[in-house]
Amino acid sequence: MSERDRELEGAARAAAPLDLAAVRRRLETARGPEYWRSLEELAGTAGFQDLLEREFPRQASEWPEGLDRRRFLQLAGASLALAGLSACTRQPLETIVPYVKQPEQLVPGRPLFFATAMTLGGYAHGLLVESHEGRPTKIEGNPDHPASLGATDLFAQASILGLYDPDRSQLLTELGEIRTWKQFVAGLANRRRAQQALGGAGLRILTETITSPTLAAQLRVFLERFPKARWHQYEPAGRDNVRLGGRLAFGRFLETRYDFTRADVILALDADFLVTGPGSVRYARDVIGRRRVRSNNDARMNRLYAVESTPTGTGALADHRLALPPSRLPAFLLALAADLALPGVPAMDASATGAPATGALSLEPRAARFLAATAADLKRQRGRAVIVPGETLPPEAHALVHALNHALGASGSIVLHSDPVEAEPVDQAASLAELVDDMRSGRVDLLAIVGGNPVFNAPADLHFSEAMLKVPMRIHLGLEEDETSEFCTWHIPEAHYLEAWSD
Repeated sequence: MSERDRELEGAARAAAPLDLAAVRRRLETARGPEYWRSLEELAGTAGFQDLLEREFPRQASEWPEGLDRRRFLQLAGASLALAGLSACTRQPLETIVPYVKQPEQLVPGRPLFFATAMTLGGYAHGLLVESHEGRPTKIEGNPDHPASLGATDLFAQASILGLYDPDRSQLLTELGEIRTWKQFVAGLANRRRAQQALGGAGLRILTETITSPTLAAQLRVFLERFPKARWHQYEPAGRDNVRLGGRLAFGRFLETRYDFTRADVILALDADFLVTGPGSVRYARDVIGRRRVRSNNDARMNRLYAVESTPTGTGALADHRLALPPSRLPAFLLALAADLALPGVPAMDASATGAPATGALSLEPRAARFLAATAADLKRQRGRAVIVPGETLPPEAHALVHALNHALGASGSIVLHSDPVEAEPVDQAASLAELVDDMRSGRVDLLAIVGGNPVFNAPADLHFSEAMLKVPMRIHLGLEEDETSEFCTWHIPEAHYLEAWSD
Protein backbone atom coordinates (compact mmCIF):
# COMPACT_ATOMS: atom_id res chain seq x y z
CA MET A 1 0.00 0.00 0.00
CA SER A 2 1.41 3.42 -0.98
CA GLU A 3 1.83 6.36 1.39
CA ARG A 4 -1.05 8.15 -0.34
CA ASP A 5 -3.35 5.15 0.17
CA ARG A 6 -2.44 4.96 3.83
CA GLU A 7 -3.25 8.67 4.25
CA LEU A 8 -6.64 8.22 2.57
CA GLU A 9 -7.41 5.19 4.73
CA GLY A 10 -6.41 7.09 7.89
CA ALA A 11 -8.59 10.05 6.85
CA ALA A 12 -11.54 7.72 6.27
CA ARG A 13 -11.11 6.15 9.70
CA ALA A 14 -10.84 9.60 11.28
CA ALA A 15 -14.05 10.73 9.56
CA ALA A 16 -15.99 7.69 10.76
CA PRO A 17 -18.72 8.61 13.27
CA LEU A 18 -18.01 8.03 16.93
CA ASP A 19 -19.95 5.41 18.85
CA LEU A 20 -20.96 7.54 21.82
CA ALA A 21 -22.83 4.65 23.45
CA ALA A 22 -19.63 2.60 23.50
CA VAL A 23 -17.74 5.57 24.93
CA ARG A 24 -20.31 5.93 27.74
CA ARG A 25 -20.10 2.19 28.54
CA ARG A 26 -16.36 2.44 28.72
CA LEU A 27 -16.52 5.39 31.11
CA GLU A 28 -19.02 3.59 33.35
CA THR A 29 -16.68 0.64 33.78
CA ALA A 30 -13.52 2.72 34.22
CA ARG A 31 -11.91 2.96 37.63
CA GLY A 32 -9.86 5.93 38.75
CA PRO A 33 -9.28 9.23 36.90
CA GLU A 34 -8.98 9.08 33.13
CA TYR A 35 -7.86 12.26 31.36
CA TRP A 36 -8.63 13.06 27.74
CA ARG A 37 -8.65 16.11 25.52
CA SER A 38 -11.03 15.04 22.77
CA LEU A 39 -13.71 12.44 22.14
CA GLU A 40 -11.45 10.78 19.55
CA GLU A 41 -8.72 10.28 22.16
CA LEU A 42 -11.26 8.96 24.66
CA ALA A 43 -12.67 6.47 22.19
CA GLY A 44 -9.19 5.41 21.04
CA THR A 45 -10.22 5.38 17.40
CA ALA A 46 -7.85 4.14 14.73
CA GLY A 47 -7.93 7.55 13.05
CA PHE A 48 -6.73 9.25 16.21
CA GLN A 49 -3.94 6.71 16.69
CA ASP A 50 -2.83 7.24 13.11
CA LEU A 51 -2.83 11.00 13.64
CA LEU A 52 -0.80 10.59 16.82
CA GLU A 53 1.75 8.43 15.03
CA ARG A 54 2.19 11.01 12.29
CA GLU A 55 2.44 13.93 14.75
CA PHE A 56 4.81 12.20 17.16
CA PRO A 57 6.60 9.40 15.25
CA ARG A 58 8.40 6.75 17.24
CA GLN A 59 12.11 7.19 17.93
CA ALA A 60 11.93 10.86 16.89
CA SER A 61 13.67 11.82 20.14
CA GLU A 62 16.65 9.53 19.48
CA TRP A 63 19.88 10.95 18.15
CA PRO A 64 20.25 10.53 14.38
CA GLU A 65 23.28 8.71 13.12
CA GLY A 66 26.39 10.87 12.82
CA LEU A 67 25.44 13.40 15.54
CA ASP A 68 26.85 12.95 19.02
CA ARG A 69 26.30 14.98 22.16
CA ARG A 70 29.44 17.09 21.67
CA ARG A 71 28.41 18.13 18.15
CA PHE A 72 24.90 19.03 19.35
CA LEU A 73 26.28 21.32 22.05
CA GLN A 74 28.56 22.97 19.48
CA LEU A 75 25.63 23.74 17.20
CA ALA A 76 23.48 24.97 20.08
CA GLY A 77 26.25 27.28 21.30
CA ALA A 78 26.79 28.65 17.79
CA SER A 79 23.10 29.45 17.42
CA LEU A 80 23.10 31.34 20.73
CA ALA A 81 26.20 33.27 19.69
CA LEU A 82 24.66 34.23 16.37
CA ALA A 83 21.47 35.33 18.13
CA GLY A 84 23.52 37.69 20.27
CA LEU A 85 24.98 39.41 17.20
CA SER A 86 21.83 41.53 16.96
CA ALA A 87 23.01 43.41 20.05
CA CYS A 88 26.28 44.24 18.29
CA THR A 89 24.65 46.32 15.55
CA ARG A 90 25.27 50.04 15.70
CA GLN A 91 22.34 51.83 17.30
CA PRO A 92 21.44 55.47 16.58
CA LEU A 93 23.42 57.89 18.71
CA GLU A 94 21.32 59.18 21.63
CA THR A 95 22.52 61.93 23.91
CA ILE A 96 21.37 62.30 27.50
CA VAL A 97 21.14 66.01 28.12
CA PRO A 98 20.77 67.32 31.69
CA TYR A 99 18.49 70.17 32.63
CA VAL A 100 20.05 73.59 32.16
CA LYS A 101 17.79 74.76 34.96
CA GLN A 102 16.08 71.83 36.65
CA PRO A 103 12.48 72.48 37.74
CA GLU A 104 12.27 73.00 41.47
CA GLN A 105 9.81 70.17 42.18
CA LEU A 106 11.39 67.61 39.83
CA VAL A 107 13.70 64.98 41.29
CA PRO A 108 14.78 62.19 38.90
CA GLY A 109 13.25 58.90 39.99
CA ARG A 110 10.66 60.51 42.25
CA PRO A 111 7.15 60.74 40.76
CA LEU A 112 5.02 63.86 40.60
CA PHE A 113 1.22 63.91 40.50
CA PHE A 114 -1.09 66.29 38.72
CA ALA A 115 -4.86 66.55 38.66
CA THR A 116 -6.76 66.35 35.40
CA ALA A 117 -10.07 65.13 34.03
CA MET A 118 -10.90 62.64 31.30
CA THR A 119 -14.13 63.11 29.39
CA LEU A 120 -16.11 60.12 28.17
CA GLY A 121 -19.31 60.82 26.30
CA GLY A 122 -18.81 64.48 27.27
CA TYR A 123 -18.82 63.83 31.04
CA ALA A 124 -15.67 64.44 33.10
CA HIS A 125 -13.97 61.96 35.40
CA GLY A 126 -11.57 63.46 37.94
CA LEU A 127 -8.13 61.84 37.93
CA LEU A 128 -4.70 62.01 39.52
CA VAL A 129 -1.89 61.19 37.10
CA GLU A 130 1.52 59.95 38.21
CA SER A 131 4.35 61.22 36.03
CA HIS A 132 8.10 60.61 35.88
CA GLU A 133 10.23 63.40 34.40
CA GLY A 134 7.15 64.83 32.71
CA ARG A 135 5.88 61.52 31.31
CA PRO A 136 2.53 60.21 32.61
CA THR A 137 2.88 56.61 33.78
CA LYS A 138 -0.14 55.73 35.98
CA ILE A 139 -3.69 56.96 36.46
CA GLU A 140 -5.75 56.88 39.65
CA GLY A 141 -8.94 58.58 40.76
CA ASN A 142 -8.87 62.00 42.36
CA PRO A 143 -10.17 61.68 45.94
CA ASP A 144 -11.25 65.35 45.91
CA HIS A 145 -13.37 65.01 42.77
CA PRO A 146 -17.06 64.33 43.53
CA ALA A 147 -17.51 62.10 40.47
CA SER A 148 -14.76 59.64 41.42
CA LEU A 149 -13.80 60.04 45.11
CA GLY A 150 -10.46 58.41 44.35
CA ALA A 151 -11.74 55.55 42.18
CA THR A 152 -11.42 54.91 38.45
CA ASP A 153 -12.98 52.70 35.82
CA LEU A 154 -11.47 50.59 33.07
CA PHE A 155 -11.70 53.40 30.51
CA ALA A 156 -9.61 55.77 32.62
CA GLN A 157 -7.02 53.09 33.37
CA ALA A 158 -6.67 52.23 29.68
CA SER A 159 -6.61 55.82 28.43
CA ILE A 160 -2.89 56.22 29.16
CA LEU A 161 -2.18 53.66 26.44
CA GLY A 162 -3.56 56.09 23.88
CA LEU A 163 -0.90 58.64 24.80
CA TYR A 164 1.91 56.27 23.81
CA ASP A 165 0.10 54.60 20.92
CA PRO A 166 2.63 54.36 18.06
CA ASP A 167 -0.23 54.57 15.56
CA ARG A 168 -1.36 57.97 16.82
CA SER A 169 -1.68 60.64 14.19
CA GLN A 170 1.35 62.94 14.26
CA LEU A 171 1.28 64.80 10.96
CA LEU A 172 -1.06 67.30 9.33
CA THR A 173 -2.06 65.94 5.94
CA GLU A 174 -4.03 67.03 2.87
CA LEU A 175 -5.36 64.13 0.80
CA GLY A 176 -2.71 61.93 2.41
CA GLU A 177 0.19 64.31 1.67
CA ILE A 178 2.11 65.98 4.50
CA ARG A 179 1.45 69.69 4.81
CA THR A 180 2.42 72.50 7.17
CA TRP A 181 0.12 74.40 9.49
CA LYS A 182 0.74 77.55 7.41
CA GLN A 183 -0.55 75.82 4.28
CA PHE A 184 -3.67 74.68 6.10
CA VAL A 185 -4.40 78.17 7.45
CA ALA A 186 -3.96 79.65 3.98
CA GLY A 187 -6.38 77.15 2.43
CA LEU A 188 -8.90 77.70 5.21
CA ALA A 189 -8.68 81.48 4.89
CA ASN A 190 -9.88 81.37 1.29
CA ARG A 191 -13.01 79.43 2.27
CA ARG A 192 -13.60 81.67 5.25
CA ARG A 193 -13.49 84.84 3.15
CA ALA A 194 -15.97 83.34 0.70
CA GLN A 195 -18.35 82.48 3.55
CA GLN A 196 -17.98 85.83 5.30
CA ALA A 197 -20.25 87.55 2.81
CA LEU A 198 -22.80 84.72 3.06
CA GLY A 199 -22.95 84.80 6.84
CA GLY A 200 -21.47 81.29 7.00
CA ALA A 201 -24.42 79.65 5.24
CA GLY A 202 -22.15 76.87 3.97
CA LEU A 203 -20.26 76.23 7.21
CA ARG A 204 -21.03 73.21 9.40
CA ILE A 205 -19.30 71.96 12.56
CA LEU A 206 -19.84 68.41 13.83
CA THR A 207 -18.71 67.55 17.36
CA GLU A 208 -19.36 64.92 19.98
CA THR A 209 -21.17 65.87 23.19
CA ILE A 210 -19.65 69.12 24.47
CA THR A 211 -19.64 69.97 28.18
CA SER A 212 -16.49 72.12 28.22
CA PRO A 213 -17.41 75.76 28.98
CA THR A 214 -14.29 76.97 27.16
CA LEU A 215 -14.96 75.05 23.94
CA ALA A 216 -18.67 75.94 24.10
CA ALA A 217 -17.80 79.63 24.42
CA GLN A 218 -15.49 79.39 21.38
CA LEU A 219 -18.25 77.74 19.35
CA ARG A 220 -20.75 80.42 20.35
CA VAL A 221 -18.31 83.17 19.29
CA PHE A 222 -17.91 81.40 15.97
CA LEU A 223 -21.69 81.23 15.48
CA GLU A 224 -22.01 84.92 16.34
CA ARG A 225 -19.48 85.73 13.63
CA PHE A 226 -21.17 83.39 11.14
CA PRO A 227 -24.86 83.49 12.15
CA LYS A 228 -26.02 81.18 9.34
CA ALA A 229 -23.53 78.44 10.19
CA ARG A 230 -24.73 75.34 12.05
CA TRP A 231 -23.26 73.37 14.96
CA HIS A 232 -24.26 69.69 15.04
CA GLN A 233 -23.55 67.10 17.73
CA TYR A 234 -23.49 63.32 17.54
CA GLU A 235 -22.43 60.66 20.03
CA PRO A 236 -22.57 57.06 18.75
CA ALA A 237 -23.60 55.66 22.13
CA GLY A 238 -25.55 58.78 23.05
CA ARG A 239 -28.15 59.64 25.65
CA ASP A 240 -30.92 60.94 23.40
CA ASN A 241 -33.59 58.86 25.16
CA VAL A 242 -32.55 60.30 28.53
CA ARG A 243 -32.69 63.87 27.22
CA LEU A 244 -35.99 63.49 25.44
CA GLY A 245 -37.52 61.63 28.37
CA GLY A 246 -36.63 64.50 30.70
CA ARG A 247 -38.12 67.00 28.27
CA LEU A 248 -41.33 64.96 28.05
CA ALA A 249 -41.64 64.95 31.84
CA PHE A 250 -40.57 68.52 32.64
CA GLY A 251 -40.95 70.45 29.39
CA ARG A 252 -37.24 71.21 29.07
CA PHE A 253 -33.85 69.54 29.04
CA LEU A 254 -32.35 68.85 32.44
CA GLU A 255 -29.76 66.67 34.14
CA THR A 256 -30.74 63.83 36.50
CA ARG A 257 -28.40 62.56 39.21
CA TYR A 258 -28.86 60.08 42.04
CA ASP A 259 -27.79 60.00 45.68
CA PHE A 260 -27.77 56.28 46.42
CA THR A 261 -26.57 56.80 49.98
CA ARG A 262 -30.21 57.64 50.79
CA ALA A 263 -31.74 54.66 48.95
CA ASP A 264 -32.86 51.50 50.75
CA VAL A 265 -34.48 49.90 47.68
CA ILE A 266 -33.21 50.33 44.11
CA LEU A 267 -34.85 49.00 40.95
CA ALA A 268 -32.64 49.05 37.84
CA LEU A 269 -34.65 48.80 34.62
CA ASP A 270 -32.16 47.66 31.98
CA ALA A 271 -29.70 50.08 33.57
CA ASP A 272 -26.06 49.12 34.15
CA PHE A 273 -25.58 52.28 36.19
CA LEU A 274 -22.81 50.79 38.37
CA VAL A 275 -20.50 50.14 35.41
CA THR A 276 -21.30 52.52 32.55
CA GLY A 277 -22.69 55.98 32.05
CA PRO A 278 -22.08 59.34 33.74
CA GLY A 279 -21.45 59.04 37.46
CA SER A 280 -21.09 55.25 37.40
CA VAL A 281 -17.90 55.31 39.49
CA ARG A 282 -19.51 57.45 42.20
CA TYR A 283 -22.74 55.43 42.05
CA ALA A 284 -20.86 52.15 42.51
CA ARG A 285 -19.05 53.56 45.52
CA ASP A 286 -22.30 54.81 47.11
CA VAL A 287 -24.21 51.57 46.51
CA ILE A 288 -21.40 49.32 47.72
CA GLY A 289 -20.91 51.56 50.76
CA ARG A 290 -24.47 50.77 51.84
CA ARG A 291 -23.79 47.04 51.51
CA ARG A 292 -20.87 46.93 53.95
CA VAL A 293 -22.49 46.17 57.28
CA ARG A 294 -19.80 45.87 59.95
CA SER A 295 -21.85 46.16 63.13
CA ASN A 296 -25.41 46.26 64.41
CA ASN A 297 -25.21 50.03 64.62
CA ASP A 298 -24.59 50.44 60.89
CA ALA A 299 -27.35 51.52 58.56
CA ARG A 300 -29.49 48.86 56.98
CA MET A 301 -28.12 47.22 53.85
CA ASN A 302 -29.88 48.32 50.68
CA ARG A 303 -31.68 45.94 48.32
CA LEU A 304 -31.08 45.98 44.60
CA TYR A 305 -33.56 44.63 42.03
CA ALA A 306 -32.55 44.34 38.38
CA VAL A 307 -34.76 43.79 35.34
CA GLU A 308 -32.60 43.53 32.24
CA SER A 309 -32.36 42.00 28.80
CA THR A 310 -28.63 41.20 28.85
CA PRO A 311 -26.33 40.22 31.75
CA THR A 312 -24.59 43.25 33.26
CA GLY A 313 -22.35 44.03 36.20
CA THR A 314 -25.25 45.70 37.98
CA GLY A 315 -27.43 42.63 37.45
CA ALA A 316 -24.68 40.38 38.81
CA LEU A 317 -24.61 42.44 42.02
CA ALA A 318 -28.40 42.55 42.35
CA ASP A 319 -30.18 40.68 45.15
CA HIS A 320 -33.00 39.78 42.75
CA ARG A 321 -32.72 39.69 38.96
CA LEU A 322 -35.33 39.15 36.25
CA ALA A 323 -34.36 38.55 32.62
CA LEU A 324 -36.78 39.98 30.05
CA PRO A 325 -36.46 40.62 26.31
CA PRO A 326 -36.16 44.31 25.36
CA SER A 327 -39.63 44.33 23.80
CA ARG A 328 -41.19 43.44 27.16
CA LEU A 329 -39.47 46.05 29.31
CA PRO A 330 -41.95 48.89 28.55
CA ALA A 331 -44.81 46.51 29.36
CA PHE A 332 -43.17 45.61 32.67
CA LEU A 333 -42.83 49.30 33.48
CA LEU A 334 -46.49 49.95 32.72
CA ALA A 335 -47.51 47.03 34.90
CA LEU A 336 -45.33 48.38 37.71
CA ALA A 337 -46.91 51.84 37.36
CA ALA A 338 -50.37 50.27 37.59
CA ASP A 339 -49.36 48.26 40.66
CA LEU A 340 -48.03 51.41 42.32
CA ALA A 341 -51.37 53.10 41.55
CA LEU A 342 -49.80 55.93 39.58
CA PRO A 343 -52.58 58.37 38.55
CA GLY A 344 -53.58 58.06 34.91
CA VAL A 345 -52.22 54.51 34.46
CA PRO A 346 -54.97 51.89 34.08
CA ALA A 347 -54.78 48.46 35.68
CA MET A 348 -52.91 46.03 33.46
CA ASP A 349 -54.29 42.91 31.83
CA ALA A 350 -53.17 40.60 29.07
CA SER A 351 -54.30 42.91 26.27
CA ALA A 352 -52.64 46.02 27.74
CA THR A 353 -49.11 44.67 27.89
CA GLY A 354 -48.50 45.02 24.20
CA ALA A 355 -47.57 41.34 23.97
CA PRO A 356 -49.56 38.42 22.57
CA ALA A 357 -52.14 37.06 25.00
CA THR A 358 -50.33 33.72 25.25
CA GLY A 359 -47.10 35.41 26.37
CA ALA A 360 -48.43 38.44 28.22
CA LEU A 361 -46.47 39.52 31.24
CA SER A 362 -49.44 39.13 33.59
CA LEU A 363 -49.68 35.45 32.58
CA GLU A 364 -46.06 34.63 33.35
CA PRO A 365 -45.95 33.42 36.96
CA ARG A 366 -42.25 34.11 37.52
CA ALA A 367 -42.41 37.66 36.14
CA ALA A 368 -45.70 38.33 37.95
CA ARG A 369 -44.22 37.23 41.29
CA PHE A 370 -41.14 39.37 40.71
CA LEU A 371 -43.32 42.36 39.83
CA ALA A 372 -45.54 41.94 42.89
CA ALA A 373 -42.62 41.56 45.31
CA THR A 374 -40.73 44.52 43.81
CA ALA A 375 -43.76 46.81 43.87
CA ALA A 376 -44.56 45.85 47.48
CA ASP A 377 -40.97 46.60 48.56
CA LEU A 378 -40.99 49.95 46.75
CA LYS A 379 -44.26 50.93 48.45
CA ARG A 380 -43.03 49.88 51.88
CA GLN A 381 -39.90 52.00 51.49
CA ARG A 382 -41.65 55.05 50.06
CA GLY A 383 -39.28 57.99 50.37
CA ARG A 384 -36.27 55.63 50.46
CA ALA A 385 -36.89 53.83 47.15
CA VAL A 386 -35.84 54.76 43.61
CA ILE A 387 -36.17 53.44 40.05
CA VAL A 388 -33.24 53.88 37.64
CA PRO A 389 -34.09 53.61 33.90
CA GLY A 390 -31.56 52.45 31.34
CA GLU A 391 -30.39 54.71 28.54
CA THR A 392 -31.77 52.35 25.89
CA LEU A 393 -35.36 52.60 27.12
CA PRO A 394 -37.59 54.85 24.97
CA PRO A 395 -38.19 58.49 26.03
CA GLU A 396 -41.74 57.66 27.11
CA ALA A 397 -40.37 55.10 29.58
CA HIS A 398 -37.99 57.68 31.03
CA ALA A 399 -40.84 60.16 31.46
CA LEU A 400 -42.90 57.48 33.22
CA VAL A 401 -39.99 56.67 35.56
CA HIS A 402 -39.73 60.36 36.48
CA ALA A 403 -43.41 60.26 37.45
CA LEU A 404 -42.93 57.04 39.43
CA ASN A 405 -39.94 58.42 41.33
CA HIS A 406 -41.99 61.49 42.20
CA ALA A 407 -44.84 59.28 43.43
CA LEU A 408 -42.36 57.26 45.53
CA GLY A 409 -41.06 60.42 47.17
CA ALA A 410 -37.57 60.06 45.69
CA SER A 411 -37.52 63.39 43.83
CA GLY A 412 -35.48 66.01 45.66
CA SER A 413 -33.78 63.52 47.97
CA ILE A 414 -32.51 60.51 45.99
CA VAL A 415 -33.27 61.84 42.50
CA LEU A 416 -31.74 65.27 41.95
CA HIS A 417 -32.49 67.47 38.94
CA SER A 418 -30.35 70.35 37.72
CA ASP A 419 -29.61 72.37 34.62
CA PRO A 420 -28.02 70.36 31.80
CA VAL A 421 -24.31 69.67 32.01
CA GLU A 422 -24.13 69.75 28.21
CA ALA A 423 -23.39 73.11 26.65
CA GLU A 424 -26.12 72.71 24.04
CA PRO A 425 -28.42 69.71 24.64
CA VAL A 426 -30.13 68.58 21.43
CA ASP A 427 -31.66 65.51 19.87
CA GLN A 428 -28.38 64.28 18.42
CA ALA A 429 -29.88 61.71 16.06
CA ALA A 430 -32.07 64.42 14.49
CA SER A 431 -29.11 66.82 14.41
CA LEU A 432 -26.97 64.33 12.46
CA ALA A 433 -29.82 63.57 10.07
CA GLU A 434 -30.22 67.31 9.40
CA LEU A 435 -26.49 67.60 8.62
CA VAL A 436 -26.62 64.67 6.21
CA ASP A 437 -29.61 66.21 4.43
CA ASP A 438 -27.75 69.53 4.03
CA MET A 439 -24.64 67.78 2.66
CA ARG A 440 -26.66 65.68 0.25
CA SER A 441 -28.46 68.80 -1.00
CA GLY A 442 -25.19 70.67 -1.64
CA ARG A 443 -25.78 73.34 1.01
CA VAL A 444 -22.47 72.66 2.81
CA ASP A 445 -19.25 74.21 1.53
CA LEU A 446 -17.01 73.41 4.53
CA LEU A 447 -17.45 70.70 7.14
CA ALA A 448 -15.25 70.61 10.25
CA ILE A 449 -15.44 67.37 12.27
CA VAL A 450 -14.01 67.92 15.77
CA GLY A 451 -13.31 64.48 17.23
CA GLY A 452 -15.29 61.32 16.64
CA ASN A 453 -15.49 58.96 13.69
CA PRO A 454 -18.94 59.42 12.11
CA VAL A 455 -18.04 57.61 8.89
CA PHE A 456 -17.60 54.47 10.98
CA ASN A 457 -20.29 54.81 13.64
CA ALA A 458 -23.07 56.94 12.09
CA PRO A 459 -26.31 55.02 11.39
CA ALA A 460 -25.90 53.04 8.19
CA ASP A 461 -29.21 54.19 6.71
CA LEU A 462 -27.96 57.82 6.64
CA HIS A 463 -25.09 56.96 4.22
CA PHE A 464 -22.95 59.61 5.89
CA SER A 465 -19.79 59.01 3.84
CA GLU A 466 -21.62 59.33 0.51
CA ALA A 467 -23.19 62.62 1.55
CA MET A 468 -19.89 63.95 2.93
CA LEU A 469 -18.13 63.47 -0.42
CA LYS A 470 -20.37 66.23 -1.83
CA VAL A 471 -18.74 68.78 0.50
CA PRO A 472 -15.84 70.62 -1.21
CA MET A 473 -13.68 71.08 1.91
CA ARG A 474 -13.75 68.49 4.70
CA ILE A 475 -11.61 68.86 7.84
CA HIS A 476 -11.15 66.21 10.54
CA LEU A 477 -9.49 66.71 13.93
CA GLY A 478 -8.73 63.37 15.55
CA LEU A 479 -6.24 61.30 17.51
CA GLU A 480 -5.90 58.75 14.71
CA GLU A 481 -6.15 58.55 10.96
CA ASP A 482 -9.36 56.55 10.88
CA GLU A 483 -12.22 55.95 8.44
CA THR A 484 -13.38 59.57 8.67
CA SER A 485 -9.87 60.85 7.88
CA GLU A 486 -9.85 58.83 4.67
CA PHE A 487 -12.92 60.71 3.45
CA CYS A 488 -11.66 64.16 4.52
CA THR A 489 -9.56 66.67 2.61
CA TRP A 490 -7.57 67.73 5.65
CA HIS A 491 -6.63 65.71 8.74
CA ILE A 492 -5.28 67.49 11.81
CA PRO A 493 -3.69 65.49 14.68
CA GLU A 494 -5.44 66.07 18.00
CA ALA A 495 -3.66 66.44 21.33
CA HIS A 496 -4.29 63.70 23.89
CA TYR A 497 -6.06 64.87 27.04
CA LEU A 498 -2.95 64.03 29.09
CA GLU A 499 -0.86 66.46 27.05
CA ALA A 500 -3.48 69.21 26.66
CA TRP A 501 -4.49 71.98 29.06
CA SER A 502 -8.01 73.34 29.27
CA ASP A 503 -10.96 73.30 31.64
